[in-house]
Amino acid sequence: MSVHSSSPVRVLLALAGMLAAFLLPTGPAHASAPLRTHAAAKGKFIGAALATSPLANETAYRNLAATEFSQVTAENAMKWDSTEPSQGQFNFSGADAIVNFATQNNQQVHGHTLVWHNQTPGWVQGLSATAMRSAMQNHISQVVGHYASNPTVVSWDVVNEVFDDSGNLRTSFWYNTLGQSYIADAFRAARAADPDARLCINDYNTEGINAKSTAIYNLVSSLRQQGVPVDCVGFQTHLAIQYGFPNDFQQNLQRFAALGVQVRITELDVRMVMPRDATKDATQATYYRNVVNACLAVTACAGVTIWGFTDKYSWVPDTFSGQGAALIYDENYQQKPSYTAVHDALAGGTTTDPTPPTTPGTPSAGNVTSNSASLTWTASTDSGGSGLAGYDVYREQGATDQLLGQSTANSISLTGLSPSTQYQVYVRARDGAGNVSANSALGTFTTTAGPGGGGCTAAGTVQTQWATGYVVQPVTVTNTGTSAITGWTVTFTLPAGHTLTGSWNATLTVSGQTVTAKNLAYNGNLAPNASTTFGYQVSRPSGNTQTPSGYTCA
Repeated sequence: MSVHSSSPVRVLLALAGMLAAFLLPTGPAHASAPLRTHAAAKGKFIGAALATSPLANETAYRNLAATEFSQVTAENAMKWDSTEPSQGQFNFSGADAIVNFATQNNQQVHGHTLVWHNQTPGWVQGLSATAMRSAMQNHISQVVGHYASNPTVVSWDVVNEVFDDSGNLRTSFWYNTLGQSYIADAFRAARAADPDARLCINDYNTEGINAKSTAIYNLVSSLRQQGVPVDCVGFQTHLAIQYGFPNDFQQNLQRFAALGVQVRITELDVRMVMPRDATKDATQATYYRNVVNACLAVTACAGVTIWGFTDKYSWVPDTFSGQGAALIYDENYQQKPSYTAVHDALAGGTTTDPTPPTTPGTPSAGNVTSNSASLTWTASTDSGGSGLAGYDVYREQGATDQLLGQSTANSISLTGLSPSTQYQVYVRARDGAGNVSANSALGTFTTTAGPGGGGCTAAGTVQTQWATGYVVQPVTVTNTGTSAITGWTVTFTLPAGHTLTGSWNATLTVSGQTVTAKNLAYNGNLAPNASTTFGYQVSRPSGNTQTPSGYTCA
C-alpha cells in the first residue's frame, strides 16, 4: 500500500492488514504449503477473482478461496452496473460480501473497476459532457469512499482498457464525450476519496512490448509528470497456448517499474482449444510458471491475481467459442498441472528440476522458397518434472549464432530468409525450470533464387519523442515488385548512443548500431503494392535529438 496523507490510525490498520495477509505464518514455507504462504515468503501476493454466488453457496469454492489466496478481486460485484445501476442509487451488497470474506480470512481486496466502457449502465452513456464528468466523479467518490476507512481494500483499478490494440485511445463513450481528460480526472477523484489506496491503470494485450503497451507506458509517464496520482499498472494477462508466450514479458514489466510505479498481473488465465489433453496441460503449466517467474524477477511487481481459480466458474467458454480449461483447478476443484507450476514457482528452491530435456532430432527442411522454409524435428522429452517449455532454432554462424525463431511444437515456419543462401540450423529444447538441452545435429538447406520482379521498400515515422527516447511507428514495408513476396528483411541504423528497448510486429536483432527487422509469421506475405507495418522504441542520451536512418528492405 502507498501512504500519502492519512491519519496514524488508518496507517496502523493498513500495516496490520498487510502483516496479516502477507507475513503469516511466520515460519518457513513447506513444500506442500498453500500458494499464499509461498507468495508471502517471496514478498508477493497471490490473488484470485471471486464470484459472489459460489462464494455464498459452495463450501469447496469458499475453502479454496480462503486457504490458497492472500488477495481477492471482485469479478463483477464492484463494477458500475452492480454498484450504481440507477443514478444516485448505490448497492454494495455483493461488494461487501467479498470484502467481508477477505477480512475474515486475512486477505486484501483489489477494487475492480471504477471507469470502464463495459458494464456501465445506459443512463451514464447518454449524459452530456458536464453531467457525465459529474456522474463519474460522484461514482468514484461514493464507491471508493465507501471503503476508504476499511484497511482490507488497498487498491483500485481506476480506469480500465482505455487503449485499442493499435495503441490509440479507445473511442469509447467516455473518450467521445469527455476527451482524454477523463483519465486524469478519474485518478484525481479516486485520490480525493481515499488518500491511502494504490491507484492503477489496467489493460489487456499489454504483456509484451508492443504498440499498446508502449502507448500505456507513454501515458503513465506523461500523467505522472503532470502530478496525476497513477501508482501502478495492471497487466491483465489473458493468454492462450495457441498464440505463444510473450518472451519479453519480464522486460516489459521492468520498463514500467523504471517509471516509479508498481506493476502487477491482475487477471491471469491461460486458455486452450478444447478438449484438454496432457500436452496442452503441460504447455499451460509452462505459461503460468513463466508469468509467476517474471513477477518474481521484478522487484516492483507486487503479485499475481488469477482471474478465478476453477474451470467451473470461468468467463472463457462464454467468450471464446471452443476454448476453455483456463484456470489452475478443474471443474471438480482438482489441482491441475498449472496449479503445481504456480506452487513450485512461488516455492522457489523447495522443489527443483536439475534435469535438462533430451536432445531434439535433426531438423529437416521442407517447402523451401527464396525467403522461407518449414522445419520439423523429433520431439524432446523432459523427465525432471517442470515440463517441456519449447524449442529455440538457431543458425550456425561460428562465434555468434543467430536465433531464427522459437516454437512450442517440434516444427516451425521460418520467414525473412535471404535468397540463394545456405542455412545450417540446429534446435535446442528448454524446460520450465530453464534447463536447456544439448544442440541437435545440424540440418542444412539452401533457399532458392528470388522471384523476378520482386522488391520492397521501408520508411519509418517518428511517432513520439521525449528527452531520453522515442517511438518509431509505423515503419511501413511495401512490396514494390510485380509478384508476391513471402517474407521481408528491413535494416536501418541507430545513431551512436541509442539503444533499442522494444519492438512489435517484427523480430529485431542488433549488431553494433545496425538493426535487422524480420517479419513475423502473420505479416510476411505481401501481394504487389501491399504494405504492412512494424514499430519499435529507443532510448537515447538526454538532449540528443537524432533519429534512425538508412532504411533498406530485401
